[in-house]
Amino acid sequence: MLPPPPAKPSLLLLSSFHRRHHPLASPSPPTRPGRTAVAPALLLLLVLIVSLLELPPAAVSDPDDERCLTNLRQSLSDPTHSLRNWSKTTFAAPCNGFTSYLGGATCNNGRVYKLSLANLSLSGTLSPFLANCTNLQSLDLSSNSLTGPIPPELSSLLNLAVLNLSANRLSGSIPPQLALCAYLNVIDLHANALSGLIPDQLGLLVRLSAFDVSHNQLSGPIPVLLANRSGGLPRFNASSFIGNKDLYGYPLPPASGKGLSVLAIVGIGLGSGLLSLVLSFTAVCIWLRVTEQQGTMPGEEAKISHLMPEY
Repeated sequence: MLPPPPAKPSLLLLSSFHRRHHPLASPSPPTRPGRTAVAPALLLLLVLIVSLLELPPAAVSDPDDERCLTNLRQSLSDPTHSLRNWSKTTFAAPCNGFTSYLGGATCNNGRVYKLSLANLSLSGTLSPFLANCTNLQSLDLSSNSLTGPIPPELSSLLNLAVLNLSANRLSGSIPPQLALCAYLNVIDLHANALSGLIPDQLGLLVRLSAFDVSHNQLSGPIPVLLANRSGGLPRFNASSFIGNKDLYGYPLPPASGKGLSVLAIVGIGLGSGLLSLVLSFTAVCIWLRVTEQQGTMPGEEAKISHLMPEY
């Protein structure tokens, strides 16, 4: 076959003119300098905008946590400046999701759920406003120099699982209201100056697996439910209660004067019997003596002889 004839020059020129001047035809890209640098800049700007849109929301203040932390800081003295970032600004937004901006605090979904301020040489008292940290699950203020009572308001911390206030100088009684914290697994109050009775209500905490009130000034009997035997073993052994002079009952021995040994009971019985025998013998002797004196009174002998017949 013969090849097709070549296009006429006039047709080629017309086609080219049509492409350049047709209203729907794509214009030829300009060849201005710097075009290659504009496209990456636009792309970078677009990436930044998308990144900003995907950032997590800013931290939002929780009024309960803010009130809790503010009052706790006001009740504490911090000689070593361990709480240097415990400020009004941080209290306003201590958490951002799971991120904490506050030293010693752990966050969960924007709320403080752990406070660990152990061994920081802190002094002062425990603020009752701790009850406002309603999401708190663990409170550890051990090994400091805190004084005063344990606030009964802590019973409002219904999610509290760990309470460690050991090795301080806390005084007063153990609040029975702590039994309202039904999720408590750990109560550690050893090495304080707590006094009074151990509340029976604490024995109702079925989740309680660690309990230590040793080396305080507690008195009275150990609650039966805290010393309940299971499989021959007590729920909590003697190490949980030692160091309290006037505390007694299983698993501790009975307090002096609260129980008597067999030897003491036998001695008391023998002493009572001997005393009764002596008193009885003395009474008989006195009765015989009185009777003898009455039988030999003057005039009685003559009266008797007068009644007797003569032989």
